[in-house]
Amino acid sequence: MSYFTNKTVWITGASSGIGEALTYELAKQGAKIIISARREAELKRVQQQACPNGSSGQAGGSNIVILPLDLEAAATFPSKVQEAVSAFGQIDIMIHNGGISQRGTVIDTLPAVQRKVMEVDYFSYIELTRLLLPHMQQRKTGHIVAISSVMGKIGTPMRSAYAAAKHALHGFFDCLRAEVWNDKIKVTLIMPGYIRTQVSLNAVTASGEKLNELGKNIGHGYEAGKTAQQILHAIQKGKFEKYVGRPFSQEWMAIHLMRLFPSMAIRVFKNAVPQ
Repeated sequence: MSYFTNKTVWITGASSGIGEALTYELAKQGAKIIISARREAELKRVQQQACPNGSSGQAGGSNIVILPLDLEAAATFPSKVQEAVSAFGQIDIMIHNGGISQRGTVIDTLPAVQRKVMEVDYFSYIELTRLLLPHMQQRKTGHIVAISSVMGKIGTPMRSAYAAAKHALHGFFDCLRAEVWNDKIKVTLIMPGYIRTQVSLNAVTASGEKLNELGKNIGHGYEAGKTAQQILHAIQKGKFEKYVGRPFSQEWMAIHLMRLFPSMAIRVFKNAVPQ
């Protein structure tokens, strides 16, 4: 029996990339899964892929429930949290994975773009968490997982909004961990490196348009399936913070360089160009 067997896991951003891969891995391990994203058709595809024998959907005691969710529509969050809790009667693990990336210099990036990235990558995480907390506190158990990024620890050119949102996640969830410690609620921050997903394709430019380019580093990134396995291992071990991705990669080295030699790291990162 897996650690995740019969645990209820809610995943946002489950229609592609890391969220999709997490759904497949959790389905293999017998978890009850609620998958959320804006694109309901893609969620249905993921649901069918995860349960090819038809043991999915909301009827018949199934283990995967689709819950469409727009992370920019905060007014819907209270009802969505209620729906998620009602799906299986409880939420054991909340995985905040939805988000968007960004490319653009500070001087060129429109304020509306900065706000959009913060709304999706930061404010949606904290509001969904706030609404779900009473449920976990009442049960005296739960695990909140935030998919951050290596950019939550470092700063490079052309990524100001994205890095700001990810840095903010670390501050918020570190504070939350201290607040809910006595409630037996765990908090884990995950920092992926370059992972082979559509994140750069869907990134927003300085003007708010879709970048629609697959960066070289992303194209040669670590497999999403292996990344999902690393994330689930970190959750099972109750890690506070964990880098996931290719071991000993440039991203892995960047985190450690920033921690050990920050002045040197800043000089190195100033020449980094998103690829």
